[in-house]
Amino acid sequence: MSFTHLGLSPKIIKALQDKGYASVTPIQKALIPIMFSGKDIIAGAQTGTGKTAGFVLPILQEIAKSFQEGKHHLKAVILVPTRELAQQVHTSVEAYGKYLPLKSVVLYGGANMTSQANRLKGGVDIIVATSGRFLEHMGKKNITVDAVRYLVLDEADTILDMGFLHEVTKILAHLPSKRQNVLISATLSGSVKRLAEKILHKPKLIEVDSMGSSATMVKQLVFPVIKELKNELLSYIIGSRNYSQVLVFVRKKEVADEVFRELNLSGLKTAVIHGGKSSGVRTRALSDFKEGRVRVLVATDIAARGLDIPTLPVVINYDIPHVTGDYIHRIGRTGRAGKSGLAITLVSPKEEVALKEVERLMGKAIEREFIEGYVPKVEKVGRGARKVADKKRKTDGAFGKKKSSSSPTKKKRKTTKRDGYRY
Repeated sequence: MSFTHLGLSPKIIKALQDKGYASVTPIQKALIPIMFSGKDIIAGAQTGTGKTAGFVLPILQEIAKSFQEGKHHLKAVILVPTRELAQQVHTSVEAYGKYLPLKSVVLYGGANMTSQANRLKGGVDIIVATSGRFLEHMGKKNITVDAVRYLVLDEADTILDMGFLHEVTKILAHLPSKRQNVLISATLSGSVKRLAEKILHKPKLIEVDSMGSSATMVKQLVFPVIKELKNELLSYIIGSRNYSQVLVFVRKKEVADEVFRELNLSGLKTAVIHGGKSSGVRTRALSDFKEGRVRVLVATDIAARGLDIPTLPVVINYDIPHVTGDYIHRIGRTGRAGKSGLAITLVSPKEEVALKEVERLMGKAIEREFIEGYVPKVEKVGRGARKVADKKRKTDGAFGKKKSSSSPTKKKRKTTKRDGYRY
């Protein structure tokens, strides 16, 4: 089905053609007509399905219908969990509405408040924001919400996981009661459904992609590995298979920094983003990755929300996420826009239980691949079996010996003359 069959205006159709969009995705086909009906919506949609266009296009069209020249009043608020996602959604709003007379602004923490306030002067039609920064501007009277007709909570599951429910609740208390509410979430968990019960009125439920079906374009592989050899295996896989662009997910920022250092020592040009990095550093790292100036981007789950790289070929999970549902977000960064992708997960023995949870979520066992020298050994003892202790060894990089063999966690003992007399 083409976009012309969904009742979209010629100006919006032209903007979509400029982007190269020819046919609608399943979530867009389901979401756009209900958006036009004005009913509240709860939609289960994975990343990479085109969900942003599904709610942005109708909002743009409806606001443009009643727009009076020179008068910009806030009509739509789109709340997202991270600044990267805020930037991505706002870029879509600008692209889809390029031929419309509407004004939009993106607000997120880490950016200058004064410059954001200046952009809000003179009025704005649509705001894409993180909840905390939106509240700050409300507190400074930089935003008037009396005319808001649309509220969208994008990636609501992440908003809840990050503890932003209190901020969202405060914002809701100031919005007009008569409005259309849209809740988009990759996982329709119990907490998401409870939130929906609080803010939605007789909502329409849309579930285009179930938890496992969104990964049909993504080949998934598991590599069992001795924990201490993860960095070596990671660089070996990227280098030996000549992957040109790889997004590596890790759970903790400390681990992200370590993996970043190790990959660079291995000869792989790498950047890193996580919550401890400033907005400017994260933006530059992402730009370098997209433009091909770095080969690998290491990111924590939260920092990577909002990354939009349509042709990203490979995602590697350095570990399994704390929240099992985040696995969907991770692998959803590849296999987008109808293209195939590859998702690799490195699994140490202690992560086997977490892997089973992921496989239960996906509804299938994930194919395993074994690389000699990295596979954990199991030694039978008595009735049961115990895993042989993982042994550390000097590691090679993707292209031979590393520039430095020093470990970031353990300092090497300084040698003395006495060492020459040991036998």
